[in-house]
Amino acid sequence: MTSPICFPDLSSRPFTLKTERLMAASPDVLFKAWTKQFDRWFAAPGSVIMQGEVNTVFFFETIYKHEAQSEAQRHPHYGRFLRLEQDRLVEITWVTGAGGTKGAETVVTVELEPNSTGTLLRLTHAGFPDEESRDGHEYAWPFVLEQLDKQMSTNAQ
Repeated sequence: MTSPICFPDLSSRPFTLKTERLMAASPDVLFKAWTKQFDRWFAAPGSVIMQGEVNTVFFFETIYKHEAQSEAQRHPHYGRFLRLEQDRLVEITWVTGAGGTKGAETVVTVELEPNSTGTLLRLTHAGFPDEESRDGHEYAWPFVLEQLDKQMSTNAQ
């Protein structure tokens, strides 16, 4: 028996962002990308620990090299699956360190709506500790979604 899900209390962290993108990939491909295939479009290959089921945890890392730095930086990401509706909705908690959510457990909700050319993806990211953290993600998410669209529409499996 699965224990009840504990949703994060975001009441003291009101900073939220919303973005959307028309994706070429179908809802089923995108759902799988968010629940089973993070390493195909976002995470460093081999770093993903993920079952893609409600009430389970996940881990992955990204590796990014800023122009001003000589070495690539690891960015661990942790979270839990809160809600899943097959090919329609993925809701997860999202925790990163400095430069990200600053250790705050935020909530990412991905809604997938089929349309004639693919999928309208709506992403809401809520519970940031401050404007700086929200603004950094507001800048980054469109690039991440562009990468998702590129990887999953050209290499759909």
